[in-house]
Amino acid sequence: MEAQFESNPLIDRLPRHLKQFIKPQDYSDYSPINQAVWRYVMRKNVDYLSKVAHESYLDGLKKTGLKVDSIPDMYGMNRILKDIGWAAVAVDGFIPPNAFMEFQAYNVLVIASDIRQLEHIEYTPAPDIIHEGAGHAPIIANPEYAEYLRRFGEIGCKAISSGRDYELYEAVRLLSIVKEAEGTPKEEIETAEKQVDFLQKNMGEPSEMAQIRNLHWWTVEYGLIGEVENPKIYGAGLLSSIGESAWCMTDHVKKIPYSIDAVNQSFDITKPQPQLYVTPDFAYLNQVLEEFANTMALRTGGLSSLKKLIQSKAIGTIELSTGLQISGLFTNVIEEEGKPIYIQTTGKTALSYREKELVGHGTNTHADGFGSPIGKLKGINLAIEDMSPRDLRAYNIYETEAVTLEFEGNITVSGEIITGSRNLQGEIILISFKNCTVTHNDTVLFQPEWGIYDMAVGKKVISAFSGPADVHSFNMISHVPSSHTIKATKSEERFELENLYQQVRHIREGNDGNLSLKNAFHDLKTNHPKDWLLSVEIVEILVSKNDPEFIEEVLIHLEKLKANRPEIAHLISGGLEVIFEKEEV
Repeated sequence: MEAQFESNPLIDRLPRHLKQFIKPQDYSDYSPINQAVWRYVMRKNVDYLSKVAHESYLDGLKKTGLKVDSIPDMYGMNRILKDIGWAAVAVDGFIPPNAFMEFQAYNVLVIASDIRQLEHIEYTPAPDIIHEGAGHAPIIANPEYAEYLRRFGEIGCKAISSGRDYELYEAVRLLSIVKEAEGTPKEEIETAEKQVDFLQKNMGEPSEMAQIRNLHWWTVEYGLIGEVENPKIYGAGLLSSIGESAWCMTDHVKKIPYSIDAVNQSFDITKPQPQLYVTPDFAYLNQVLEEFANTMALRTGGLSSLKKLIQSKAIGTIELSTGLQISGLFTNVIEEEGKPIYIQTTGKTALSYREKELVGHGTNTHADGFGSPIGKLKGINLAIEDMSPRDLRAYNIYETEAVTLEFEGNITVSGEIITGSRNLQGEIILISFKNCTVTHNDTVLFQPEWGIYDMAVGKKVISAFSGPADVHSFNMISHVPSSHTIKATKSEERFELENLYQQVRHIREGNDGNLSLKNAFHDLKTNHPKDWLLSVEIVEILVSKNDPEFIEEVLIHLEKLKANRPEIAHLISGGLEVIFEKEEV
C-alpha cells in the first residue's frame, strides 16, 4: 500500500517503484528538544556559513522557505520549491543509491524526515532533516547546480551495481541507525562497524555505482568550490554539520583540485573526511560527470557491459544497434573474439523500444527468459538491420519462408518466419519464428517444443544500464529495507525535560502567559543537570530581556557544565558566541 502524503505535480509523475519509499512527514513527531536542536544548528550555521559557504546558500535558504526557528514542514516547502522546479519527499533513512539518484532525475529532493538526537548535534552518520533540508535544499536554488543534481540523478540511476553493493548499502544503513539510536549497546555498534569495514575491504573491482557514489560524495555531499587555497562550501554534508563545516576549512583537511580521479577515492561515512575536492565552478562538475559517463556501460556497450550486468545479479537492460531494448536478469553471454554473439536472460524479460514496452513482448510473454544472437550473418557484410526489402527477400528473410540463418560465431537459427517488427526508421528489430531450432556449435539453445522464438535484431550492443527500459514492465514495488530507524525512548524524565523545552519556546515566542523562566531554569538545574542546550536558549531570551543578574546565574551554571562535561564545552561556547556576537552588533 502506498504512503499517503501531500503531493504536487512533480511528485505525481514519479513512478510507483519510487513512491514506495515515500512516507508521510508526521510533524507532531518532532519534540520540543528536536526543535531546539534544529534551531541551534541553523543559528550556528547561518552565522558561520555566511562567511564560508557559496553565495547561493543564504539566498537559497530564503527561496526554499527554510526558517531558522523551526523544523520545516516539507510539504509547505513543496509549495515554495515548486517555483524553482523541484519538490521534496520524506523517506526513512538511507534508501538504495539507484533510487536516491532516480528521485533526483525527477527533480525531487529526498529528505530523511527524522532529526538527530541532541547527543549527536554536531554530526550524525544517519541522514536527517538537518542534513537533507538545511544542506541540500538551499543550494538547489542555484539553477546551474540544480541542473547538475538532476543530470547526476539521470546518469547515476543507470549505473550498474555489483552483487556486493546492496549488501554494503544495507550494512551502512544499519550502522547509521544503531549509531544514531539512543542507548545502543557498544557491542552492537562494534558489530555493525566490523561488517561495514569487512565489506568495504572485500568489494572487489569497484562497480559503476560504487564509482559514481564516490563522485556524488565528493561533490553533492562534501564538495568545496572556488580556489583551492580559499574555497567555499557547497556540499550538503558540510553545510549541515556544525563540526565539519569549521574543521574542513582548517589545514588539517587536505584540499585537492576536483577531477575524474575522485571516482576512485572511497570514503568512510562515519568519520570526518581527511581530504576534500575543490571544483573551480559548478559548470566543471558537469564536465567531470560527462567524462565519467563516457566510461559507463550506458555509453560504451559491448561485451564488457554485458559482463557488468551479469555480475550485478539484478535486473538490467541492453540496447542493440536497432534501438531494441532487452530488460531482465542477464545470466549468460556467449562470446567470440571479444564480442558477444549470443545473450541470455533468466526469468521474466521484457522487450522495449525507446523506453516503451513492445506490445506482446512483456514479462508474461517472456516469463522464462530470453535468448538471441547478436551480430552479423556469416559471410555477409550487410547486417540484417541494414538490409533493404529486396535484400531481405534475396536472403529468404520473409514471412512464411523457412530459413536457416548462420551468424558469425557459429550461432544458427533455423525455422519458419512468422513476422517481423520494425522501428521508426524502417529497420527490422525483431523476427518471430515457429518450428525453430537455435544452436551454438553442438549446443542446443532453443528447440521447437518451447514455442515461438523471438529473435532480437542488432549487429552490436550499444548500451547497457541498471533497471528496466520501461519502468512499467516489472513489478518493482518490492524493496523492504531489513532495518528501520529507531525512535528515541520516551521516559518520564524525558517527558519532563521536553515540557521544559516547550515552556521556554513559548516564552521566547511571546506566548508565555503565567510561565516563569526562573522556575523553568531552576527545575532544569535540579532535575536535568546534564542538559546544556536549554540553558543556552534561556541566555538568549535573557539577553533580549536585559536581565544581567539572571544571565550571570545561568552562565555560571553553563561554566560548571563545561567543566563537568568537557566533550560538550565547545558546543556551549559556540551557542553563546552566536548570542553575544549578535548583541554586540
